[in-house]
Amino acid sequence: MADFKLELKGVTKVFESGSNTKTTAISNINMKIPDHRFVSIIGPSGCGKSTLFNIISGLMETSMGEIKVDGNKVNGMAGTVGYMLQKDLLLPWRKILDNVILGMELKGVSKKEASDIAVPLLEKYGLGGFEHSYPSQLSGGMRQRAALLRTILYDRDIILLDEPFGALDAQTRSVMQEWLLDLWDDFQKTILFITHDIDEAIYLSDEVYIMSARPGGIKEHLCIDIPRPRKPTIVTSQKFIEYKELALSLLSEETKKASQIEKKVI
Repeated sequence: MADFKLELKGVTKVFESGSNTKTTAISNINMKIPDHRFVSIIGPSGCGKSTLFNIISGLMETSMGEIKVDGNKVNGMAGTVGYMLQKDLLLPWRKILDNVILGMELKGVSKKEASDIAVPLLEKYGLGGFEHSYPSQLSGGMRQRAALLRTILYDRDIILLDEPFGALDAQTRSVMQEWLLDLWDDFQKTILFITHDIDEAIYLSDEVYIMSARPGGIKEHLCIDIPRPRKPTIVTSQKFIEYKELALSLLSEETKKASQIEKKVI
């Protein structure tokens, strides 16, 4: 058995334009993530977080470096992880149940079998009674629940979530955080989670990676030593505040650098 569920070694991505101009988006990314970990990634805008996810998911090739899942190299292999973007991307012409089972159907599971699996989960995770509704009839939070269930039921051990709660209001976001932690614990997945919200990163995670300004690298790796289960009031604890102050300090430095880089480009 591999020591880590997901391992990145020296992952680098260089984009080349038609004028032979090269831009390094991310550089020498190294991560070692054990099974059933909740890991958040934060960093300034434009540091390459989404590029990193596209590479891990196999949608984009690395320029250098290696990606391993369960000890096996998976560079450029799509379908090895589940991947959800900020937008729910539910198909508007499919009902909620049909959207949730889409990944299973694409894998060859019959509609009846997929529905038998999904319906109890829709009930358990707050979507009972909405199986035959269309996405346009649901709130933003409910659509995100459906999209997350679809991603989970695609049945991959590693789930990539790219700012899934970024467009939600604060109250809905808080509810969704609790919901996601329940889902994570029930299904025993390894989750990588991109966010711009430091409180969210610390509250949800076992580990937080802070990325540097472009070219994005790992500025700091924080192990969050706060016992689970966590209550929302933990954000007022001294330990939480210490993690937050450290993360804010590190992120502020990189945000200033990112701003200077943008000015040079302009």
